Amino acid sequence: MSNLRGYLGLIALSAALAACGGKKEEAAAPAEAPAAAAPAADAAAPAAATKVAADATDTLDGTKFADMKGDAAAGEKVFTQCKTCHVIDPGVNRIGPSLHGIIGRKAGQIAGFSYSSANKESGITWTPEKLYQYLEKPARVVPGTKMAFAGLAKGQDRADVIAYLTSATK
Repeated sequence: MSNLRGYLGLIALSAALAACGGKKEEAAAPAEAPAAAAPAADAAAPAAATKVAADATDTLDGTKFADMKGDAAAGEKVFTQCKTCHVIDPGVNRIGPSLHGIIGRKAGQIAGFSYSSANKESGITWTPEKLYQYLEKPARVVPGTKMAFAGLAKGQDRADVIAYLTSATK
């Protein structure tokens, strides 16, 4: 019976990580890598080596937070995909840390949460602009982060989530 509980727990954890978006893609990447031509692997190397500065806010899609008008109600709906790992309740950490009061907070600073050293040492302060950049592709902004979420491709979704986090955690 204890083996069954352990197995079910493993399934639940796998489902939670898959809901975040990143683990499924990471699992597929190694299978695709051998089939890729050598030049493609070389082309990916400079992107992986490039570290985004803590105060930089450039995005891959070229959009800017300042050009967006966030909708908190729409952001609450988009945030449902984040709820597997994060909540907005103060002091409540799950797989990810509480996002209560994230705007203006330094990265890696919630007591009692085990952050990656990459996150703790990033030097980031979560401004709306920096969060907008991060939510596009977290691993680009903080290489080595434990956050498995692939990101929000649509700039409007990112702006909406930030509007929700700002309004819900005042």
